[in-house]
Amino acid sequence: MAITFSLAFFFADLFPPLVTGEIRQKFAVLSEWLPTVCSIVLGLLVAALVSRPRMRWDTKLNLGLAFEVASSYGIALSQYLMLPMHADTPVVYYALSPSWVAVWMITFSIVVPAPPKRALLALIAAASAPPVVIGLVLRQAKLLHFFTAGGFFFQHVFPYMICVALAYVSVRVVYALGAHVSRARELGSYHLIERLGRGGMGEVWRASHQLLARPAAIKFIRPETISGSNAEESEKLLKRFELEARATASLSSAHTVDLYDFGVTDEGTFYYVMELLDGLDCDDLVRRFGPLPPARVVYLMRQICESLEEAHDKGLIHRDVKPANIYVCRSGVRYDFVKVLDFGLVANLAAPPAPELRLTLPEQAIGTPEFMAPEMALGQVVDLRTDLYGLGCVAYWLATGRPVFEGSHFYEIISKHLNTAPDPPSLHAPAGMPRELESLILKCLEKSPEQRPPSARDLGRQLEAIALDAPWSDEQAEAWWAEHRAIPAANAQT
Repeated sequence: MAITFSLAFFFADLFPPLVTGEIRQKFAVLSEWLPTVCSIVLGLLVAALVSRPRMRWDTKLNLGLAFEVASSYGIALSQYLMLPMHADTPVVYYALSPSWVAVWMITFSIVVPAPPKRALLALIAAASAPPVVIGLVLRQAKLLHFFTAGGFFFQHVFPYMICVALAYVSVRVVYALGAHVSRARELGSYHLIERLGRGGMGEVWRASHQLLARPAAIKFIRPETISGSNAEESEKLLKRFELEARATASLSSAHTVDLYDFGVTDEGTFYYVMELLDGLDCDDLVRRFGPLPPARVVYLMRQICESLEEAHDKGLIHRDVKPANIYVCRSGVRYDFVKVLDFGLVANLAAPPAPELRLTLPEQAIGTPEFMAPEMALGQVVDLRTDLYGLGCVAYWLATGRPVFEGSHFYEIISKHLNTAPDPPSLHAPAGMPRELESLILKCLEKSPEQRPPSARDLGRQLEAIALDAPWSDEQAEAWWAEHRAIPAANAQT
């Protein structure tokens, strides 16, 4: 607003004489240019001050309200200092109010809504500028006899009282709307701080617990993105969501994201509260830093297997294993520590729900096409080996920096998952690949679940048995994170 004020003042008072060639005449008279220049400089100075990141918001707000008053006096001075020059045309004194001060007061109040009491005090002070300046100028020029007391009040005071009332109403309305938005950002015991990311099914927000000094990430899931927007399906999804969230909360693996809470908002949006992680997902990791060496791929994959092993033992099938759901982070003194995300929408085989509680409609296939197992694409029954296919896709991505299959649209990619044999990852891995690792990845990518590894536990053991020239160590992980210390700043936990 300060910058807008300075620009508006320039174009209103200096631009016309500049274009018409009368700028020298304007600067020949001190009273014609001094208020204008001082007002423009004041606006730029305030803009510079409030742009300082360390200044508290309350301090900025008080400075802004003081600026509203000072700038109103600047407008009044620029308009009314020239009154004595028009002493021979007294009719001008009856056509001076309200002035640009009124426009500025109302505009500022709407754009910068302060607490109503403070805003009202600033408005009254700003509204005093025109009558005070006009009265002083006329008194100095001995021209006050043109007005009676009543005439002066109704010409130059009362109009600004009306402007104060209008602006104050605007302040209360806009401030109340802001308070409503602030309340909307409260979710139970958590306060929403900023949005970290947005996906096809919802969005993730950084949040803080209002009583405990514990940061968290809250993921919102819109029901219409999964099962349609009709009330019956939304009710079924809510029941299923509750069942699966409870099951997910029972997972205790260190490599599974901790689930703190879950529920549904008044608007019908599902949410769950999880731990806030300090790192980046595998999709972002590869896109920003390129394919990983085989030893690091094995190191990360073994941790993922540990998370999936516990889930599978409890009958929970993830169904959306992909790089974006595998988070690599710093946990305490551990580096390259894996957390598997998005266990909130799993299939529970240990306690299959009644048909009316199915998570998705029969014709819907949930998942990302680049990482979708053939049986999921066909809408067939899934089991733990479905997650192992996704894990093979993740390993392929980590080692090569490209998905197993690419295509111009959804159906082309799905068709390749169903019918096309994948290229050996060694063809695209810039760091090379041990034959045992390549064979294991291709085994995970078999079209038939029966030909894949039988379990995450078995896959983890086979990964552990791979002979590596130099296994990825905690020291290497720590060195890598020290070198790329600033990476979480651009990342979103989605």
